[in-house]
Amino acid sequence: MRALIVDDERLARLELRRLLADDPEVEISGEARNAEEALALIPKLAPDLLFLDIQMPGMSGFDLLERLDDLPQVIFTTAYDEYAIKAFEVNALDYLLKPIAPSRLAAALAKVRPCGGQARLEQVFVRDGDRCWIVRLPEIFMLESEGNYTRVCFGDQRPLIRRSLNALEQQLDPAMFFRAGRKQIVNLKWIERVDIAVGGGLVVTLRGGRTVEMSRRQSARLRETLSL
Repeated sequence: MRALIVDDERLARLELRRLLADDPEVEISGEARNAEEALALIPKLAPDLLFLDIQMPGMSGFDLLERLDDLPQVIFTTAYDEYAIKAFEVNALDYLLKPIAPSRLAAALAKVRPCGGQARLEQVFVRDGDRCWIVRLPEIFMLESEGNYTRVCFGDQRPLIRRSLNALEQQLDPAMFFRAGRKQIVNLKWIERVDIAVGGGLVVTLRGGRTVEMSRRQSARLRETLSL
């Protein structure tokens, strides 16, 4: 498992390296002193895991996550309780308060999911004002286009992310997500009912009651996909 350490404090990076040195499952592929450096390194190193400081000069850790097209698994590291609480709300794997205790590091690493080596998108970082989330794709029931942005629908939340629906579609697993039309992609696992519309196309009802009407062409594709 390749890990990237992102922290503006040199001693903090050294200490984390020391703590990880005896873990055969973790290979430290690089370090970044700030979010800008990390933004340049991540596409080259393709880390599976980020050890990410939250408060850094310039961009914060949250700013960095918002700019990533492919989001690795994240363990936040912070010296500030207020930021740690916010990180926990983001639903990262875990957060570690500095100085990092070996037992807490071990507990955080135990939550890391095995890396399957596939390139499909697994999770996205979304932010709405001061609130932010790391959302696993199975939790998303629909993605809606709004110009060059996409509204991510999960739970009772509908925040926007700075990526187009077409760009996201290229990374989605077609076994899970279906292009319902020009503006919508639905999660097949969330379909509760399929009905025939007046024009002959299909109307799908998702868990929670949201309905999406499809064209005849997309309806034919959905029939094939669901073996209807």
